[in-house]
Amino acid sequence: MSPNAGTFGGGTVFKITPSGSLTTLHHFSGSEGYRPFGGLVQGSDGNFYGTTAEGGANGVGTVYKTTSGGSLTTLHSFSGSDGKNPHATMVQGSDGKFYGTTVDGGPSDAGTLFTITSSGSFTTLHNFGFSDGANPWAGPVEGSDGNFYGTTSSGGTSNAGTVFRITSSGSLTTLYNFNGSDGANPFAGLVQGSDGNFYGTTFGGGANGLGTVFMITGPTGPPTNTDQCKNGGWQIFTSPHKFKNQGDCTQFVNTGK
Repeated sequence: MSPNAGTFGGGTVFKITPSGSLTTLHHFSGSEGYRPFGGLVQGSDGNFYGTTAEGGANGVGTVYKTTSGGSLTTLHSFSGSDGKNPHATMVQGSDGKFYGTTVDGGPSDAGTLFTITSSGSFTTLHNFGFSDGANPWAGPVEGSDGNFYGTTSSGGTSNAGTVFRITSSGSLTTLYNFNGSDGANPFAGLVQGSDGNFYGTTFGGGANGLGTVFMITGPTGPPTNTDQCKNGGWQIFTSPHKFKNQGDCTQFVNTGK
């Protein structure tokens, strides 16, 4: 996507072949969205889902879906009270819903976490209030435990940003508050490594004031559903004990032993 180009200057959605043949699928005009900063994610239904940072019914951003042929539907127009100015790419959770963030908006104008279905049913999961973080520029990532992990670029105890975990029902835990010496202002999201830990970067802070690369430990257990045991997920749990294999993990979930 391009945020400022197109017929109306509001950005476009495009596709390009491996050989470089480009097709513009949609020109944003404002009413259905404007300036898409985040990328697209392909849903399990084959459609593509994204956000615009501006435009829509209230001028503060939208969530949309588009077919591979360019038929675009606005699923939600942000109002400000439920968030505004989403900049990040969304992620589709294992429950089929899409999860995302807005940089601003909500009661404290500090940003929000939201979820939306492919049909447009929208829920605000969390309103940031500065003490628990503010202004999340990146979207969340789903961890092997089924929870979602992410960063806020500011807020927290030192106003230098945070790392958080949130459940699919909206229960948020601040995992870490940056203080400047260990990094500040994480604008990017996290990635979960094969070791179960999460890795990320900060824009500023650190020994030279120029940013850091950091690791934060991932979930240690115990697992609560068999999906957490799949795709090597069994290897990261240390509670109630280290598992021998996926079957051992699955057995614990089903029997408690």
